[in-house]
Amino acid sequence: MRPRSKNAGFSLAVVASIAMLLPVAAAGQTAPAVAKTTSERPYTPPKTAWGDPDLQGVWPGTAMNGVPLERPKYFGTRAVLNDQEYARRVAGHDETEEVDSQEFVTPITKCDPSKGGLGNTPETCANGVRIGPPRYWDEQGQPNRQASLIVDPPDGRTPALTAEAQQAQAERAAARKARPCAGTAAGCHDSWTDDSLWDRCITRGLIGSILPGGYDRGNQIIQGPGYVVIRNEMIHEARVVPLDGRPHLPPEVRSWMGDSRGHWEGNTLVVETTNFSGHIPVANVPTSDDLRVVERFTRVSPDTLEYQATISDPKTWTAPWTIAFPMKQDPKYQLYEYACHEGNYYMYNALTGARAEEKKAAEAAKKAVQ
Repeated sequence: MRPRSKNAGFSLAVVASIAMLLPVAAAGQTAPAVAKTTSERPYTPPKTAWGDPDLQGVWPGTAMNGVPLERPKYFGTRAVLNDQEYARRVAGHDETEEVDSQEFVTPITKCDPSKGGLGNTPETCANGVRIGPPRYWDEQGQPNRQASLIVDPPDGRTPALTAEAQQAQAERAAARKARPCAGTAAGCHDSWTDDSLWDRCITRGLIGSILPGGYDRGNQIIQGPGYVVIRNEMIHEARVVPLDGRPHLPPEVRSWMGDSRGHWEGNTLVVETTNFSGHIPVANVPTSDDLRVVERFTRVSPDTLEYQATISDPKTWTAPWTIAFPMKQDPKYQLYEYACHEGNYYMYNALTGARAEEKKAAEAAKKAVQ
């Protein structure tokens, strides 16, 4: 578990400014800057020795943990929490901190998922005891008023799936339901493909690696003449982004994290990524090989980097959609290697256990016949 960082200086004003963005530009147009700074004068970031805006540093997204990807429907186009909603978020935060501070398991005495907080999830309703990673692995954010990470569409929700994606989703659900293992307590473990890319310690994809939530949400930017390196702590991803205007790789060359190309628009680093391997989940939806992500990194104060990403996949969603949130620089934050040994053991043990259960069932059936 990482030592928790009490980022008490997290600016609610910055969060509110992000949540109240002007509408993002229509598809095919250049998106505006993520948000205005709280100062009347625009911030001018320092320059590197070769003249580019200096974005270097460690920018964990941990402070935004707890902000959902999608906004509840009843919010409509309201992008910030009201006082009552904010008070519930603070209460959930405080209760989770109390849970995390407990050294021993305590009996379940109450369960109120509506209050929020890791200790109030329906699956635990206690101090984080469950099958799987302990809840205290998850790092807390700082309570803020941003209602959702999605800022466009204006309702803060992902657009509707295309007819093609809906059909594929229905076919996958029907195939899962038809399998004999689907109704068992252990679930299906016929092959490694029954588990997610994350469970298999492969990747969470570009968006999954940078979105706040859970743990290991460190991000680092390293710059050199003509290049930027974007490093994510989650499953130790690193993208080397050229800035020299070279074209993307040929379409037949694809990877989990895609092929990134960058350029500067004023003080904003714009990174376009294409050439993804298909079926990488984004917002729990498998994407197609037409996935395109345009990210914008803007340093708006000495310790605040505003991040925006527009996701386009015409085979999956009926319109592009955009996420945005601030990252706070933390020079003391240490990025750890995501070794994922537990997942490696899990894959072997799950598949081995499933084969043992099948053998046991076959032997029992054979004896019944005799």
